[in-house]
Amino acid sequence: MPEQTKIKICGLYRAVDVNYVNQSKPDYIGFIFWPKSHRYVTMDVARTLKDALDSSIKAVGVFVDEDSETILAIVKAGIIDIVQLHGSETEETVRYIKDNSGVPVIKAVKMKNGDEHAAWADSSADFLLLDSGMGTGKPFDWSSAKTRPKKPFFLAGGINDTNVQEAIRLFRPYAVDLSSSVETDKKKDPEKIERVVSAVRNYNE
Repeated sequence: MPEQTKIKICGLYRAVDVNYVNQSKPDYIGFIFWPKSHRYVTMDVARTLKDALDSSIKAVGVFVDEDSETILAIVKAGIIDIVQLHGSETEETVRYIKDNSGVPVIKAVKMKNGDEHAAWADSSADFLLLDSGMGTGKPFDWSSAKTRPKKPFFLAGGINDTNVQEAIRLFRPYAVDLSSSVETDKKKDPEKIERVVSAVRNYNE
């Protein structure tokens, strides 16, 4: 039986968001530590949210060209379980974070021509994340992706409950990553979260 696709709900920033995911039980959630995002959380807010998060759900910290020592401090405080580097970080930075954090690292890759992930085939990152850009909420041209990454990867960008099963069928990703598609008026919507989690679970079964 193929490995079951996992689910990440990114961009939690309110206490009620944690309540929603504790009910629907995705595999991962994301805290965004990028001040330009409306979903930005401080270290203190993220700590409070993590304390309320179901222990079965892994917390991913999303960073954009952040100082490495700041990232390591958040990891060592026990606020996140995984680091996601979503900017223009180099392989040197990826390796430094991995070697010094003791947690898995995800490196986001902006997809344009369909093969950008190939440059990261030998990266020390544990996972790649294929996206159309900086949390645009839009899919890249799926038909352009002629090859799958050698590394396990998260698929992001414009995935929702109506196309998630097709995305899994086409790409067989390690996980799907959703944020704006499970929101209404820029706030997490429990019904949308539940629908997409159910869609993935049903496909897996």
